Amino acid sequence: MRRLALALFLALWAACTLVGCGGAEKSEVPAEPAPVVEPEPIPQPEPEPYVPAGTNPLTGEPMEPEYESLRPVAVMLNNLKAAQPQLGISQADIIYEVTAEGGITRMVGIYQTLDGVELLGSIRSTRPYYIELALSHDALLVHAGGSQEAYANIRSWGVENMDGVRGTDDAEIFWRDADRRRNNGYEHSLVTSGEKIQTYINGHFSAKHQNGYQNPQTFTEDGTPAGGEVAEHVSLRFSGYKTAVFDYDAANGRYLVSQYETAHIDAANGEQVAAVNLLVLETNISVLDSEGRQRVRTTGEGSGTFFCGGRAVPIRWSREDRNQPFAYTLENGSPLVLGEGKSYVCIISPKVSTLSFQ
Repeated sequence: MRRLALALFLALWAACTLVGCGGAEKSEVPAEPAPVVEPEPIPQPEPEPYVPAGTNPLTGEPMEPEYESLRPVAVMLNNLKAAQPQLGISQADIIYEVTAEGGITRMVGIYQTLDGVELLGSIRSTRPYYIELALSHDALLVHAGGSQEAYANIRSWGVENMDGVRGTDDAEIFWRDADRRRNNGYEHSLVTSGEKIQTYINGHFSAKHQNGYQNPQTFTEDGTPAGGEVAEHVSLRFSGYKTAVFDYDAANGRYLVSQYETAHIDAANGEQVAAVNLLVLETNISVLDSEGRQRVRTTGEGSGTFFCGGRAVPIRWSREDRNQPFAYTLENGSPLVLGEGKSYVCIISPKVSTLSFQ
């Protein structure tokens, strides 16, 4: 009996030994998970830069369509040395520079839109030929006074204008800048802003062209004239008082403007005045009175020189009447195509002014 019990005990012990007898099973080390492989990102194309669908009729450059049919604003800008620096001149789409009494020059800045144009000035008086330049664009004129003849023309020609001297609402548009009044003098301190002009226009004038006005000028991306002479440095002596210098900057395709032996800087934004197209138009200029007031012929036709891309070619200009835009042609009669960008137009008498370039 004891032998039987011993045998059973040994059998059970052997079974427990083989299966571990309910003891802890040998632990297994878990396998490391396979690394997660991220999919390669699909390269996305760069978004196309936004380009407005409209075209600025004064520069040929893109602009918002709602501005295309606007009447430009023509601003009379003082250019005496004592009145420097000017404000807002670098943002004009076209600058006209013409002599006035005593060989000084004044400028008419033409702006297709004043959006983004802050300060403008100093504002100065107008003359008949400056008014005619404004009318060539069907523009609204901004000025501060004028000659007796200019005021007579404004009335008889029905020129829509904003006057900082005799205007009934001049306080809504113009003010005297305290710093300029202190540093430049009272007569050089009258300024305005794009916002004030636009607000006044919206309440008093038709902002869009009427009667089918059309600007015939065409533009191309590169307006460099074929076969032209080298003209990377242009000097224009308007008179003994004023010489303008235009240096071609090939890096940005524009002529950089200097006057009074220094860079022509716009104090409103710190930028140097520059233009893609430089046009020098020759005409008849005569002195009218003892004050030195002038008559400048802006209609009919005449010769001139066109500068673009560091080259120069002779051109012809023509204009039927004061309400028509200038038309420019090459000497062979084909229309002149300007480069896309701002233009600077100098109107001179070859009897008095001297043009040179190299």
